Amino acid sequence: MLTNSSILITGGTGSFGHTFVPLTLAKYNPRRLVIYSRDEMKQWEMAKLYADDPRVRFFIGDVRDKDRLSRALDGIDYVVHAAATKIVPTAEYNPFECVKTNVIGAMNLIDACIDRGVKRVVALSTDKASSPANLYGATKLASDKLFVAGNSYAGSHDSRFAVVRYGNVMGSRGSVIPFFLSIADKGTLPITDPRMTRFMITLEQGVELVWHAFEDMVGGEIYVKKIPSMKVTDVATASVPGAEHEVVGIRPGEKLHEQMIGTEDALYTYEYPEHFKILPAIHEWCNDQYRIKDGIRVAENFTYCSDNNTEWMSVASLQAWIAQNREKVGKI
Repeated sequence: MLTNSSILITGGTGSFGHTFVPLTLAKYNPRRLVIYSRDEMKQWEMAKLYADDPRVRFFIGDVRDKDRLSRALDGIDYVVHAAATKIVPTAEYNPFECVKTNVIGAMNLIDACIDRGVKRVVALSTDKASSPANLYGATKLASDKLFVAGNSYAGSHDSRFAVVRYGNVMGSRGSVIPFFLSIADKGTLPITDPRMTRFMITLEQGVELVWHAFEDMVGGEIYVKKIPSMKVTDVATASVPGAEHEVVGIRPGEKLHEQMIGTEDALYTYEYPEHFKILPAIHEWCNDQYRIKDGIRVAENFTYCSDNNTEWMSVASLQAWIAQNREKVGKI
């Protein structure tokens, strides 16, 4: 589907974009892959990696600017929406800015994609959008709802929208593993709460989920990858063996456990070998066989949380991953 197509990724200089771009170029050989973002320095640094590749283009712009989005989307077939204000404390202390990017930005993109005739759009979501306890999660829940409803909003236009949702990305810039590694020489690691658990996913798995969404979507689906969980104390042990752990308390807006599917979504959720799919409740799309395909409906009281997960990552497995990926941990 993506072969010889034109693709645009918003927020493309972030962690996800740095993995999505090379993998997609290698697998699908798109005609054009456009990185749309507002940070010229990050674009300049990333452009050096693709100086000899005419398929890769860079476009300075902000998802808050609908006119600029419309210009960037000229001739684009597929869009990945990765742009977001997503650091939980940053969102708590800058709520207006978070809403402008995560909610207004989503509205702008949906409108512009419909007007420009973009075929399919996949938006990145987060575990924090399920039963949100912080502003970032609340804005991403609103964003998810907008992208789901965008399929109805498009009317007679052919644009279709879907969402992918996953948890903590291992080793991404600003995440806990590179943070622990950066302070390893102190001998003590801050632990918010020893009971805390997190889902664990690699950027490569996140990219593969987006690819699957493009291939599978009818419109309005939320795809949730099946991934292992880990206790934060075990993440610390794997990152810096032998370090002491100091409990510092949960930060404002932070959850004890991650949740990707709550009981309120269970009635519309179907299970597949490697993922779950939350179908839209609107228009009875949750009962549409074209969307369900070979899925099996989950139990009415089903939840998918990092503490009740059936799959867990071991300390040894994370240590092996860190050893294999140490050079790029925290770099993208």
